[in-house]
Amino acid sequence: MPLKSYGVLIARAVDTRREGATDTPHYQIHLTDDHGTHYRAAVNVLSQQQPSELLYFVADDFRHPVTARLTGLPGGWSTLPSGSGGANLDFVRGNLFDPAGMRQLPPDLSGPDNDLADLLDHYVRRAVDDPQARVHVFGERWGPENGVRDKVFDFRPGNGVHDVHMNQGNSRRFRGDDGVWQDGGMLLHFPAQERWVGIFLAFQSQSWHTDDLTGHALDVVDGSRPEPGTRPVRVVAALVNPRGPAPEAETVTLINASPGPVDLTGWTVGGRQGKRVPVPSGPLAAGVSLLVALGEDAGLGNRGGEINLFDAEGLKVHGVSYTAEQAAREGWSLVF
Repeated sequence: MPLKSYGVLIARAVDTRREGATDTPHYQIHLTDDHGTHYRAAVNVLSQQQPSELLYFVADDFRHPVTARLTGLPGGWSTLPSGSGGANLDFVRGNLFDPAGMRQLPPDLSGPDNDLADLLDHYVRRAVDDPQARVHVFGERWGPENGVRDKVFDFRPGNGVHDVHMNQGNSRRFRGDDGVWQDGGMLLHFPAQERWVGIFLAFQSQSWHTDDLTGHALDVVDGSRPEPGTRPVRVVAALVNPRGPAPEAETVTLINASPGPVDLTGWTVGGRQGKRVPVPSGPLAAGVSLLVALGEDAGLGNRGGEINLFDAEGLKVHGVSYTAEQAAREGWSLVF
């Protein structure tokens, strides 16, 4: 089953706490919303399974259509309906970042700037020091626990968010938490700087090839298959907002960055809503680009969106995203 209560907490960070335990350590964040309700965000910094070190990715200047989808949500906790239509996060389908850019860090070591807790501290403490900053914590809600004090920050009642990490492609031990469009993460908004920071965490034991309905890891025959973002054929450009009236002639440009040909027979391109169009069949020579016409069935919205490339087995090969601001210039191709 997917998470029981998935959503986003929008609140101000007021304090942090590092846990040095070796069983299930977390980086703890104390937050309060505009109504004075207290919350604790428990962010994993160590996995219970080997390899134990978490994977992380930080986008210091995060630009993605999800930030616009968050506009209008009230402060405090908001439950997000399942599916792809809202502000939900999905590391596999949402193109929030390139998985190939994830790195691993130990949870908590002596010395400065050498562990995951230090990394989180660097950004969250900036939010604590900025009274205008708001932290958007995605994950599963717990509480409020009436009559129970929070075990870390001592406020009452206990209340907060956990599972602030990828929540799909789990091993059998945690398979019950799998789902799509329910990944955890943190988006920090600094209005004075007009800047968003995105922080995304995943366990090394999780798979990046997951079922579109269940979020369970797919059985891949070739165990050496590269993860999304590491394949030679990539989406490099898109004409999202062509000149002229609708229906517009939208296109996506692919390139084969490898030194050899790649057979694209059976490959498809699709957007956020899941509609896909076939890529022209046959081999794509080394270093050559290919223009794919989308037609009306898989049109790209001008308010921001995602573009995904799939191989003949239906597995995601690469993906990109764009914002409404990027799509505003009519007739210009976006270059990724």
